[in-house]
Parts: sequence; structure tokens; C-alpha cells
Amino acid sequence: MSFSALGLSPAILDALSEQGYKKPSPIQSKTIPEVLSGRDLLAAAQTGSGKTAAFTLPILESLSHSAQAQSNQTLALILTPTRELAAQVKDNIQSYSKYLHVRCEVVFGGVKINPQMMRLRKGTDILVATPGRLLDLYQQNAIRFNKLKFLVLDEADRMLDMGFIHDIKKILNILPKKRQNLMFSATFSNKIKTLAKSIVHNPLEISVSPPNQATPKVNHWIVPIDKKQKTALLIHLIKTNNWPQVLVFSRTKHGANDLVRKLARAKINCTAIHGNKSQGARTKALASFKNNQLQVLVATDIAARGLDIDQLPQVVNYDLPNVAEDYVHRIGRTGRAGATGEAVSLVSADEFKQLADIECLLKKQLERVFIEGFDPVHNLPESNLHNYKKARKKPINKPKVEHRDGRNLKKAKRPR
Repeated sequence: MSFSALGLSPAILDALSEQGYKKPSPIQSKTIPEVLSGRDLLAAAQTGSGKTAAFTLPILESLSHSAQAQSNQTLALILTPTRELAAQVKDNIQSYSKYLHVRCEVVFGGVKINPQMMRLRKGTDILVATPGRLLDLYQQNAIRFNKLKFLVLDEADRMLDMGFIHDIKKILNILPKKRQNLMFSATFSNKIKTLAKSIVHNPLEISVSPPNQATPKVNHWIVPIDKKQKTALLIHLIKTNNWPQVLVFSRTKHGANDLVRKLARAKINCTAIHGNKSQGARTKALASFKNNQLQVLVATDIAARGLDIDQLPQVVNYDLPNVAEDYVHRIGRTGRAGATGEAVSLVSADEFKQLADIECLLKKQLERVFIEGFDPVHNLPESNLHNYKKARKKPINKPKVEHRDGRNLKKAKRPR
């Protein structure tokens, strides 16, 4: 199937061709015709499956045939959980709408609000926003939704994990009841289905991949290693394999900063991206990494879903995530859009619990590779999936979820 068979106009097809798109991905071929027909959707798709184009292309097609938004109005609202994802969605929309007279703006916290208010005065056909900043703008009468046609919740499961549920409910109360609703999530969890009942109406459910499974395009394995040897091993892997571009995940912001200092001493060009960095610093770091001016980007889980980097070859889990599902999203940064990728996790003995959770989620044991000269002193046990499932009958307390700036959600002010 080609994009032209999906009912998209020549202006969009020309822009897609310039971007190197040849044929739609499964989520795009299933979603685009349904959105164009006016259906509400509840769609589950893995990261890297092309879901952004799946909802932006039909919205662009629809808006290209209608009058532009008037002052302080928007016709389509796309909500995202993070600033990075919001900026990325806006960039994609601008690429796809190159030959259309469709205006798009993005708003998020961490930067001054007045310039955003000024841009919204002229109206914008598509507004990409994080929930907290959107409510701030609405309360200051900078944005109105009288003419809204589309509402999109992108990565809805991540929004719930980050504590945005109350903001989302407030936003729903100020939107017109008559609108087309599109929800995209990595999984159809019970929480997502409960949220969906208040948003989508008689939705078509679309799922193009098994829940919580790593893409087959990613070759991923683990290296058992003592915690004190992790940095030395990472430096060894980067230099020995001549990795040109590596995304490294650290569990904490302090750990990310400390790792950057150690890598810099080893003459490796790197920087960190996390919630304590200003929005300007985060944007600059991401741009430098995308342009291959940085060899290594060290990130906390704020970047696990919001980064879209073409042909990223290598992901390293310096620390395993506390939440098993985040492992899938982390390694999903590579092996995107049909490309192949590699992901390696450096696992110490005290991370066995996290490893067992991940292997239980994936329903398989991860291959173990030992690196010469880095044999661990402390043995990493083998996880027995059958016995482990039995041992998990008692509910396990989930780790406290931190907001992007590191505060506990229960004590934090509204996320922005």
C-alpha cells in the first residue's frame, strides 16, 4: 500500500516523499483512513512505529480543506507528556505541512509564557502542548477552544504515570463536547481504558504490536558487571566498538551528571539531559546529539519516550529502570522506522530484582555476554521465570514516581 492510497492530498504526499517516506507503516495504514472518516480511535503502538504521522497526517489533510483558526483559537489540540515530545511532534507537523497553509505552535513549561501568549494571538490551526502550561495559558485567556475539531492524547499511559490525570480532566471540562478524539498509548491497560471512557466515543480499537514487547529490530542483551566497574566498561565499549552515537540511560539525575564528568575525563564528547536542566540546555543538548556534534547523550527516563533520533544505532542501560515497562521504551529509541539497532544493559548483582521483572515482562531470559577483563566478582543470579511468576503473587509496591524536576508527585505542584 502507498500513501496515495490512503486519501492524502498531493501537497502532503510531496512533503512525505521529500522526507524519504515510501510506504505507510502498519499503524499508519490502519489509522489514517479511519481518522479521515471521522472515527474516534484508541490505538496501541510501540514507540518508533510511526504513530505521530498516523494522527498528524489525517488531521493535516482535514484542516487543509477548512478555514484557518481565528485569533486565540485552535482547531486541533495535541497533548503530550513531555516538552521534548511536544517539540518533536511540532517539528514533524512542520515537515509534513511544508506545502500546506496550516499553522502549528507548541507550548510547554520551563520557558517564559509571554512569547507563547503573543504567538497564540494570531490563532493556530494545530496546538501541541503539555497539560500544565496549556492550563496556564487558558487561565490567562491566551487560548480558546470554541472551534476545536480534534483532540489527541499522545502517549496517554505516560501521562498517567507522570501524574497528569487531574490536569487532563480539567482540560476535558473546557473543551467542546463535539470533537473527534484520538488516544495513543503503548498499552491498553485498565487505567487507560478507564480514562478512555471519559474521552473517546464508540472508538475503534487498533493495536499493531503485542503489549510491552521489544521491537524485533533491536538486538538487546546484558553484560553482568560489578557496579564499580560500570563506568570503565562503558568507556571500553564506546572506544573499542567506535560507537559514533550512543544514548545512555541513568536511573538518577545525580548519576547522569556524575557519569558525564567521568566520560569527559576519558575524552568522550558527552552531555546529560534530565529534569534539572533548563529547557534551553535540554534543547541545545538534543540538537547537538542529533547533529552528531555529541558522541554520547546521558539521559534519565524523561527521554525514554520523547526522543526521536533518526538511525540511532546504540542504546546503553547504565542502570536498569525501576519499572520494567520503561526498559521497552528505553531500547525503543533505537531500531525505529524499520532500521535495526542494538541495546546493551550493564547489570550488577544488586539489580537482579529489576532484571527479573524485565525478563518476566518480556517472557524470556536476556542473553548474557561477558566482556574479557571485566568479569564480575559478585555473581548475577539466573532468573527462573516459572518460579519468579509464582513468587510474585503478593502485590509489589511500585516505586515512587518522580516528576520531571525530581520532586515526589504527591508533594509537587501541578506538572508543567
